[in-house]
Amino acid sequence: MATTADMRNGLIIKLDGSLYSVVEFGQNKTARAAAKVWAKLKGVDNNRSIEHTWNSGDNIFPIRVEKRPYQFLYKDDSGFNLMDNNSFEQIVVNENLIEHPELYKDGQECFVIINTETESPMGVELPPSVNLKITYSAPGVKGDTATRATKPATLETGAVIQVPLFVNEGELVKIDSKTGNYVERVKG
Repeated sequence: MATTADMRNGLIIKLDGSLYSVVEFGQNKTARAAAKVWAKLKGVDNNRSIEHTWNSGDNIFPIRVEKRPYQFLYKDDSGFNLMDNNSFEQIVVNENLIEHPELYKDGQECFVIINTETESPMGVELPPSVNLKITYSAPGVKGDTATRATKPATLETGAVIQVPLFVNEGELVKIDSKTGNYVERVKG
């Protein structure tokens, strides 16, 4: 059992029968009333985002989760097939639990967030950045570099992202896995 004093970003709590991740939280104090703790919550087992307020010192119900290393094997009609790097057991995860599914390629390392109470997967995320090869990109126009101009590029996974004009087809690029945006070229 925990109280609102234990609140932190990323904490997963059970509220009204659903699981939520704390995105942001804070405290409101007034001269006459007791302090209140508020939080912006993002649904883990649903797609809802809510705000909730507690009295300071109220009980909250955190859920213990573990981040385990897995390897993405392939995608089929049943979902994303992943293999535990330690036990070599395979699991199938629904696409709605996967963060940026367009950035996954065969053999990609990822992390499965497991609810330790039920041993069920709650989500899948990539490392902070991934390196992917550009399979198609139109050449940049010479002289069009006065501004931070970008062009679309297709990655080896089929995803289309915006890259600077100097990036060419066949190059490796680093992608931020949280936003899905181009970061930099990778020297091969």
